[in-house]
Amino acid sequence: MRKVVVTGLGAITPLAAGAKATWKRLLDASCGIGSTSALGPSFASLPSRVAGLVPQGSREDGRWQAKDWLPASEERQMALFAQYAIAAADEALDDADWHPSSPHQLERTGVTVGSGIGNLDEAYNASVSFHTHGYRKVSPLFVPRLLINLAAGHISIRHGFKGPNHAATTACTTGLHAIGDASRLIAFGDADVMVAGGAESCIHPLAIAGFARARSLATDWNDSPQLASRPFDKNRNGFVIGEGAGVVVLEELEHAKARNAKIYAEVKGYGLSSDAFHMTAPREDGEGAFLAMRQALRHAEIRPSDVDYVNAHATSTVLGDAAENRAIKRLLLGSEGKQHAADINVSSTKGAIGHLLGAAGAVEAIFTILAVHHNVLPPTLNLESPGNPAEEFNCNYIPHAAQQHTVNAALTNSFGFGGTNASLCLGKAP
Repeated sequence: MRKVVVTGLGAITPLAAGAKATWKRLLDASCGIGSTSALGPSFASLPSRVAGLVPQGSREDGRWQAKDWLPASEERQMALFAQYAIAAADEALDDADWHPSSPHQLERTGVTVGSGIGNLDEAYNASVSFHTHGYRKVSPLFVPRLLINLAAGHISIRHGFKGPNHAATTACTTGLHAIGDASRLIAFGDADVMVAGGAESCIHPLAIAGFARARSLATDWNDSPQLASRPFDKNRNGFVIGEGAGVVVLEELEHAKARNAKIYAEVKGYGLSSDAFHMTAPREDGEGAFLAMRQALRHAEIRPSDVDYVNAHATSTVLGDAAENRAIKRLLLGSEGKQHAADINVSSTKGAIGHLLGAAGAVEAIFTILAVHHNVLPPTLNLESPGNPAEEFNCNYIPHAAQQHTVNAALTNSFGFGGTNASLCLGKAP
């Protein structure tokens, strides 16, 4: 089996437009969550009025405006989630210094970028226009702007990549599935380089209304948005919706070495599972999460005792955080793992950016890659008192501030509605 490494990173997040700027703000314990009330009366009337919005402004200031990344003609053709994906992919390719031109290189470079929901704005607005004004008010770009695979399609078209072109859509596991699937395409010889990740842009009143009706969103912190996302905290009461994109460049090890590429980390293992339990709720014992992590370590040929850090999916929901916490402890404690819960280093970066849905797994994979690369553990914000129940939450959750720690091997988790789970094991560059 061929080895797969990470050679490029790109991200658009509520902290910044750019992977390096996002990472710096994350380690500084900054928070990108704000109020949605100013977005209009349809937002102001909702029970949850907080979100992780991508900061608006110029690219040179680490902010987002489409014209810095796309010509106006392309901007009109693309949904916002696809624009985020294009920008993150451009950054990752520049970071990897991979701009192939030969037919062979282009044929051996592919894309797998997905989204959980995609372009809800387009679906909503087109539906209203069609209902009110009929057929002629439907844009000819409606379908292309709606399709989730168009993010991957636009990246392939922009760069001429003729290798595998694939789009995962597995709810909030999408971004991590995309990276894991891409790593296997390389490992099995279908490509030498893959551009992989996830993108999301559905901060829309209808999306918030739907999640709020399902009692999934934080509603107690509307007057203090930066305190709303509280992974592992006993007062957590729901996730904060976010937007953005994360994209990595994956590469076959010998291919990367032959061109003297910078290598951030190695993708060592990838595990998938299903809860087979409920549409939206996890199993209380976290078995699905446990199975995915165990499978990732099996492929990586790494013992639980060798895991130095876990980047948790933990979204700040009461049930989800507790189930994942149980799964992590079950995996890492015991005869083949850590001897004390306090030896388990686990954090959730959603306190800083909220839950980016289909983009979450990709952005959090980038954070985990950088944790391995720089030997630093990113913090869990707003963790005042771990608990609910308190006696179970006794790991090191990296509260409030980053911690220096050697990270030779790490896991990053993503779970989605429908009980779909993924875990990726990352290790030091070979």
